[in-house]
Amino acid sequence: MEGFMGTGNWLGILSIVFIVLCFYFTLTFFQYLKQEDARLTKQSKFGAVICLAVSLLIPAIYNLYIFFEMMR
Repeated sequence: MEGFMGTGNWLGILSIVFIVLCFYFTLTFFQYLKQEDARLTKQSKFGAVICLAVSLLIPAIYNLYIFFEMMR
């Protein structure tokens, strides 16, 4: 038994943190877009995309791991 805060719960919290970071980078993207700062716009867009990808991949990879462990 994993206990109260098992691996799945911690990965869920980590995924939520990355979603919040994605939202932050998206808001800064719009701010820099309004200021017409191309370098910071590009960096914040890249940060938002990376955070969104990580937040979606963490649960998917964990679920694949659990699936393959159950099938063993």
